Amino acid sequence: MDKKAKIYVAGHRGLAGSALVRQLRHKGYGNLLLRTHAELELADQAAVRDLFERERPDCVFLAAAKVGGIIANSSYPAEFVHSNLAVQTNVIHESWRVGVKRLLFLGSSCIYPRDCPQPIKEEYLLTGPLEASNRPYAIAKIAGIEMCWSYNRQYGTRFLAAMPTNLYGPGDSYDLNNSHVLPALIRKMHEAMKSGLAEVLVWGTGTPMREFLYSEDMAEACVHLLELPTETSGGLLSDAGPPLVNIGYGEDLSIAELARTVARVVGFRGSLRFDTSKPDGTPRKLLDSGRINALGWRPRTRVDAGIAAAYQDFLSRFA
Repeated sequence: MDKKAKIYVAGHRGLAGSALVRQLRHKGYGNLLLRTHAELELADQAAVRDLFERERPDCVFLAAAKVGGIIANSSYPAEFVHSNLAVQTNVIHESWRVGVKRLLFLGSSCIYPRDCPQPIKEEYLLTGPLEASNRPYAIAKIAGIEMCWSYNRQYGTRFLAAMPTNLYGPGDSYDLNNSHVLPALIRKMHEAMKSGLAEVLVWGTGTPMREFLYSEDMAEACVHLLELPTETSGGLLSDAGPPLVNIGYGEDLSIAELARTVARVVGFRGSLRFDTSKPDGTPRKLLDSGRINALGWRPRTRVDAGIAAAYQDFLSRFA
C-alpha cells in the first residue's frame, strides 16, 4: 500500500478497528477515512454507496460487525445475522463498484465446525456443523468470505478474508451480558476484589480450550497482509480456494487456566466456582496459523502481558 493511499477503516471505534487505526498510523499511513456509527449507518445501502462515491478509498479494512459472547449470541440471533450480512454486503459490494484496490474482511474463528480437528486449518471451512450458540453470526461471516472469493473470481478484485482467534485488548467491551469471556472475567475479578468478595462465579465447567490474541498483534497481521505484493501472497488470491487466512496466537489454554491468570493479574485472591449449568460452547478452538506465519508474521504479546495491558485499559476507562 502507498503511504498516501486513502484507507477506509469500517468500525474504527471497536476493539479490532481501533487497533487497526493505531497500527496504520504507527506505520505512516496518514490518509485514513473514518466514520462513526452516528455519521454513517453501514446497514443503509444508500448511505454506504454515497460515502464510497464521494470518497473513493483505495483500500478498505472491514472491521465493523455486531459481536458478543454466548449470552448475546443466544439472545439476539436475528440481529447478529441481519446486521452482519447487511453491513458486509454493502461495504464489499461498494468497494468493488468504485474500484477499491485491496480489501480485508475480518471474520472470526467461529466460522469453523464445532468439532473440528485441531489445530484448525483454513481448509476445514464448511466440513461440519457449526456451534449452535453462535451459528447466525458464523453463517454471516462465512457469507462474507464467499463474497470476497466470488468477487475475486468474477471481477478480479483482491479481497482477503482474515479470521482472527479470540481477541482482547484496548477498547474492549466489558458488559457482562454481551462481552466475550476474557473481558467479562477482568470485570468480574476487579469488582469482586473491590467489593471484598471471597468467590467469583465462572460460566461453564472451565474445561473448554481457547486461544487468545492481543488486538495490537491482530492489527499488525492485517496490515502486513495488505502490504504483501500479490505475487508473494502465498496463493491467498488463487481461484482454487477462498482468500482465507487464520490469525492466531499459536497456543491455547483452558477457561479455568484463563480465569486463574486473570485473577492473578487483577489481584483477586478469592476462590473460583464454576457454574456447570451454563453452556461451555465449542470444546476447543485452536487455529493453525501456519499460512500467515509463512508469510512473515508472528504474534509478539504473551497472554499474561496482554491481559495486564487490557486490565490497565479497563482501569483507565471504568475504575
